[in-house]
Amino acid sequence: MKITGAEILIESLKKEGVDTVFGIPGGVVLQIFDALYNEKDLRFILTRHEQGAAHAADGYARAKGKPGVALVTSGPGATNIVTGIANAHMDSIPIVVITGQVATRMIGNDAFQEADIVGITRPCTKYNFLVKDVDELAKTIKEAFYIASTGRPGPVLVDLPKDVSGARTDFVYPEKVSLRSYNPTYYGNKWQIKQAAQAIVRAKRPVIYAGGGVILSKASEALKELAEVNEIPVTLTLMGLGGFPGTHPLFLGMLGMHGTYAANMAVHDSDLLIAIGSRFDDRVTGKVTEFAPKAHIIHIDIDPTNIRKNIHVDTPIVGDVKNVLTELNKELKAFEESRGQGIKERKPWHAQIKAWEEEHPLAYKKSNKTIKPQYVIEKIYELTGGDAIVATDVGQHQMWVAQYFKFDRPGTNLTSGGLGTMGFGFPAAIGAQIACPDKLVFNVAGDGSFQMNVQELATAVLNKLPVKVAIINNGSLGMVRQWQELFFNRHYSGSILDGTPDYVKLAEAYGAVGLRAKSPSEVERVIKEAISIKRPVVMDFVVDPEENVFPMVPAGGANADMIFEEASQGEKEKGTGKKGRKNSVLPA
Repeated sequence: MKITGAEILIESLKKEGVDTVFGIPGGVVLQIFDALYNEKDLRFILTRHEQGAAHAADGYARAKGKPGVALVTSGPGATNIVTGIANAHMDSIPIVVITGQVATRMIGNDAFQEADIVGITRPCTKYNFLVKDVDELAKTIKEAFYIASTGRPGPVLVDLPKDVSGARTDFVYPEKVSLRSYNPTYYGNKWQIKQAAQAIVRAKRPVIYAGGGVILSKASEALKELAEVNEIPVTLTLMGLGGFPGTHPLFLGMLGMHGTYAANMAVHDSDLLIAIGSRFDDRVTGKVTEFAPKAHIIHIDIDPTNIRKNIHVDTPIVGDVKNVLTELNKELKAFEESRGQGIKERKPWHAQIKAWEEEHPLAYKKSNKTIKPQYVIEKIYELTGGDAIVATDVGQHQMWVAQYFKFDRPGTNLTSGGLGTMGFGFPAAIGAQIACPDKLVFNVAGDGSFQMNVQELATAVLNKLPVKVAIINNGSLGMVRQWQELFFNRHYSGSILDGTPDYVKLAEAYGAVGLRAKSPSEVERVIKEAISIKRPVVMDFVVDPEENVFPMVPAGGANADMIFEEASQGEKEKGTGKKGRKNSVLPA
């Protein structure tokens, strides 16, 4: 029996194992929504904004480890979702976005609610399709999911004209995909893997620098084996947090602009840097000419365009991270005797790292009068036992979470790394809660970021999603204000949030629970109460408005040139490589 394109879309999604679709209806997708009306195997989540739908699909994908799906209408529905697509593209997150389109005969005629979404999203999708024939629809959906989830993952858009949704044909879903021009490399070159193993055995000051690719490849155990067996310290990017246990004795913390002193100094002084599933982002490298200047660099990544894009590497290995690390670990077993000797020779290196950790540990000035943002993060970590999925927005609070919440498992740190999208965290937390209904999900937000998608409170309430929102309320766009304080003579232009709403009343207006803490003594009680409530909760933590994120690397500076908290009042004392050696235990 012939069925409509709309029905073919629904059946194709089910064939791909999709259980949830996020979105908003509109004129040209009404046939699709009619097909969804009696559907029992697909849950449709009506968000309150298309950007919220994209971020929810993104959060679902990060927490679940499978592609998220969003469905929106043409024109403004499609353009509203572009930010979410760009966010997923920058962070290599697999989502499939289905946009409605005007009828094929009307395309290019400036029809009502027409937008060239294929052209608009070409720079920020892994691939996109305009389906012009209903006979091609099932095959296109199969290819969309295949492209989104294989190789370096990313968003794929399928633009579906109204007449194609209404046309009828036989439903035949292909069993496999064969794309001549798309063949990701999954297994690394054996000779290069052998060269990498030899470099690891010889190294006296090695460091592993791992990113989000470790999580996407499900390579955490292989990474842990590489680090533990060879006693190599590990630092992670923002996107990599959770890929290696944050409580592990070999973990140095995050590196880069707001990384730890020990992590940045270890990379700066290393003689071997093993970069795994990372892309040498500018927030990680700082001044590229002074990044790991003494190191032989190994780079493992499935995307060949990432190799030598920003930093010259000596041993490039293109392949899936998990496959390459598995082979590398096997290869290292052949060097058992020499490896043991090499580990003994690394004792001074581990002693030096310990000295750096003691010299400038992560710290902040505690207060009995005002709430410090770092204290809130520490308390959330303590009261959840670290067993929570944490989605963040972007800004100061994002960095405090990265510094003070110890992520031990992959898929628990959901954050906008590459694009830095304010408004990401709350809808992403909604997606994560749907993906993992039995998990405790927190959204740590800034008062600026939260207001960008606050309307999704209705989505959380109506779907009975017990997401816990912790607003770090400092009355400003905090990271902007920090830079204006430190580098623009305290000219707070456009960064102070006058007219901030009462978040407790706002939560209650949506049918959620609102709680507030104004003093440090109230923080623990508020978090405990929020956790105990099986409904959406918004916690308003009124924090010190002038607290800044430290340490930090100034824009254009080298990672060894860090500003610490003691420099925050204008001294701007820099922790250079030379300063780091006042506790040096390495040979001169």
